[in-house]
Amino acid sequence: MSITSPSKVNLGLFPTPITKLSRLSSLLNGPEIFMKRDDLSGLALGGNKTRKLEYLFYDAITKDCDTVVTAGAAQSNHCRQTAAAAALLHKSCHLVLGGEPPDTANGNLMLDKLFGSQVHWRGVHRKGEDIPEIVENLKREGSQPYVIPYGGSNEIGAYGFVHAMAELEMQLDTSAITHIVFASSSGGTHAGMMLGKVLLHKAYRLIGINIDKGESNTIPFGDFIVELANRTSLSINSDRRFTAEELILNGDYVGDGYGVIGELEREAISLTAENEAILLDPVYTGRAMGGLIDMIRGGEFNKTDKVLFWHTGGVPALFAYADSLDG
Repeated sequence: MSITSPSKVNLGLFPTPITKLSRLSSLLNGPEIFMKRDDLSGLALGGNKTRKLEYLFYDAITKDCDTVVTAGAAQSNHCRQTAAAAALLHKSCHLVLGGEPPDTANGNLMLDKLFGSQVHWRGVHRKGEDIPEIVENLKREGSQPYVIPYGGSNEIGAYGFVHAMAELEMQLDTSAITHIVFASSSGGTHAGMMLGKVLLHKAYRLIGINIDKGESNTIPFGDFIVELANRTSLSINSDRRFTAEELILNGDYVGDGYGVIGELEREAISLTAENEAILLDPVYTGRAMGGLIDMIRGGEFNKTDKVLFWHTGGVPALFAYADSLDG
């Protein structure tokens, strides 16, 4: 068997650094905590989606597409990075966003506009439900659109995190790492990590913190991740297949739903900022770090464990959630 690696364009600054969260570890009286800083990936204030977009935009270029179309919530980190990549590569960008246009564009939405993207507001539809209609309109206008799925999460995008796991190996002795904890939302990061881990023959546990109560497509989110991991494996000519028993997806911290900020997120953001001078975002990494903190306090880790928290970015959304963070 020969593993086939897809080609990509260079959009980010890799490898992203790893830092040790010594003060936070001490404060929690828990395991050693390390952080992989994909918030410093470079493109448009950083984020994990840059890894996926490097492969997706290469595919768009090879298909001679002049326009990209993707979807997300109003404060989507994925859409912000897609808009930036499109500007860098001289492609038109159409963003299909959930919600209604706000009186003032701030956070990620302000950056979307600075990068010249065209925004289509779609109310309750934030996961690309209306993309086919927009694609057909663009084709009638003479454009050649390329659809980037919600969160960049298909087998092309997921490979970005297969590669990310190999990057981690070059930076750190992962034989000492017992757990990797991260926000799991659209599925591509989680699926890519699962495949990267087995291809590298690693023993650490991957713990995805579920961010969203909603389902992906028409199947339960956990099933979608496993299916995507299998599709990604097949796409690179690997014979590895996954089952639901191999997935760790912690759904204890979804709270009142996607993008609804509670005390869990507020405390995690404050503790990380005050003790490590690192900013988390209110939707993804704030919730995932809140979950990690709660699990440490609940005794789910030993003091001898070494936990890597994968910071997936999203800091621009802090400004859009200022009122909620003050609550």
